[in-house]
Amino acid sequence: MKKIEAIIRPFKLDEVKDALDQTDVHGMTVSEVKGYGRTGGKAMLYPGAEYVVDFVPKLKIEVVVLDDQVDAVVAAIREAAYTGDTGDGKIFVLHVDEAVRIRTNERGPSAVS
Repeated sequence: MKKIEAIIRPFKLDEVKDALDQTDVHGMTVSEVKGYGRTGGKAMLYPGAEYVVDFVPKLKIEVVVLDDQVDAVVAAIREAAYTGDTGDGKIFVLHVDEAVRIRTNERGPSAVS
């Protein structure tokens, strides 16, 4: 099993969700996060003063999938989140040692699907 974490632009969430549905991934965790990278900060004007906001709002999507789903899921997220501009985000793939469905105590791949 693998955990896929994707950091994306907030307005791309619906497109990514639809793309995941098409790859038979019907569950995900979404968190509001902030980060910075090559896009840097933004100059903001507050009455009487200018200041720089270093962190840009993003969304972090987390899904756990079977090993044979990884390539399709990564491709789906990448295509759906793509704008071509700096700041489109990143996708990380991590190994998952164990998964347990709390309600039924199912373990391993059956707890994920």
